[in-house]
Amino acid sequence: MKASNLGANLVFGRRSGTEKIRAITRIALTVLLIFLTGCARIETPAAPPLTLPAHWSEAPAEEAAHPPETDWWVLFGSPTLESLIAEAREANPDIRIAFERARQAEIALRIAGASLFPSLALDGSTSSRRSDPNGAPAATAESTSLALGAAYEIDAWGRIGAQVRSAEHGAAAGRHDLDAVRLSLSAAVATGYFQILAFDERLAIARENLAIARRVLQIAETRHRAGVATALDVSRQRAAVLSQQAAIVPLESQRNQAVYALAVLLGKAPQDFAVAPEAIGDIAAVPVSPGLPSELLVRRPDLARSEAELAAAHADIAAARAALLPNIRLSASGAIAGTGLFSLGNPATSLGITASLVQTIFDGGRLRGQVELADSRREALVESYRRNILVALREVEEALSNLDRSARQMEFQIETLEEARRTLRLAELRYREGADDLLSTLDAQRTLFQAQDQIAQLQLARLTATVDLYRALGGGWFSP
Repeated sequence: MKASNLGANLVFGRRSGTEKIRAITRIALTVLLIFLTGCARIETPAAPPLTLPAHWSEAPAEEAAHPPETDWWVLFGSPTLESLIAEAREANPDIRIAFERARQAEIALRIAGASLFPSLALDGSTSSRRSDPNGAPAATAESTSLALGAAYEIDAWGRIGAQVRSAEHGAAAGRHDLDAVRLSLSAAVATGYFQILAFDERLAIARENLAIARRVLQIAETRHRAGVATALDVSRQRAAVLSQQAAIVPLESQRNQAVYALAVLLGKAPQDFAVAPEAIGDIAAVPVSPGLPSELLVRRPDLARSEAELAAAHADIAAARAALLPNIRLSASGAIAGTGLFSLGNPATSLGITASLVQTIFDGGRLRGQVELADSRREALVESYRRNILVALREVEEALSNLDRSARQMEFQIETLEEARRTLRLAELRYREGADDLLSTLDAQRTLFQAQDQIAQLQLARLTATVDLYRALGGGWFSP
């Protein structure tokens, strides 16, 4: 229910005391603003205290010596990867969606900012009316008018300004969200590409071991024909060949699925997409310095987005509290009217000025409920911000741990691979000469295959951990 509507609508002729009325109106509004300003105590809530650790639990790699670069993917030294990420940033649907959302936030800011300016409206009309009463001559009435109206709301309590600040922070959040999508997309493309290279390496290893198994089968068959090997040896080795052939099928299927997933990230149809071959061993896994945990607050775009959303929530609270105070509006209108059709000859003029003060006395608790709602949303965003920081800290620790573990495992696995190759050569030689049975050769084959396959998986793990570290540290984006 709207009560206490204080206003004056004054209409003057061309020679009225307009200047005197305007002076009185200004004085009255000034006194009114001074009186009511004491009621406006809108405080912006302080940012929540957040305690960050002083250092990381996981020690960074020894070769780490620089922060993540803007285009961090170039550190892998793969022109193909650079090309794929460039394509994804241009054509990925998620990027375009995030861009349009950021654009919508910018438009919303312009809309909110328009409330700080007066609104003007121009109204023109012309009419002709003919009356023909019974028994009386017909009469025609013609008129033309042109009116200009202006309205302006005095932002005495900062409600409109708070709404504009909220829109500004919302636009910043949209930009940070776009940066976050770009970072996640670049990391996803890099990880997907490395998975394809790892499957290529594992397929090459599986085919190489299949060739070894077939070579040993030929030896077993030759020895069997010579009467120095049993049919059991031939059957066992033939089973080993079939097992190696079966191991290739799921790898090919997984490789195709990785290619399809990468095609979607690039905004392309999977059916016509192919990736240029490249050896995963040629990819350089260059780690970066994690810096201090507090630096994540200015590195990661998702944390910057959370900060912007929290700042927007502060402004929303201020706007909701200001809505409890009176609403002050000024309006003015001027009109010219003539007694002709499409003509303003010999016009009559009028001028109107209105000052209104509206205070809501009872609305069933709607306005106070909006204040409580805005405050609750802010508290939820505080906890969301805190959660995002904890998740960011965890992601960095996990990436550092995975990177260090994969590097140490790689050292041991390389030694294991060398021993497995030496074992297989000796086992084949001893079996060919009849100094050992086929079981030793079969066991050496399995050991070599597992060691080679593990090397390829560890190479992928190290590259993936490096990408995860770049992403967790906010690589490719820096707060201005």
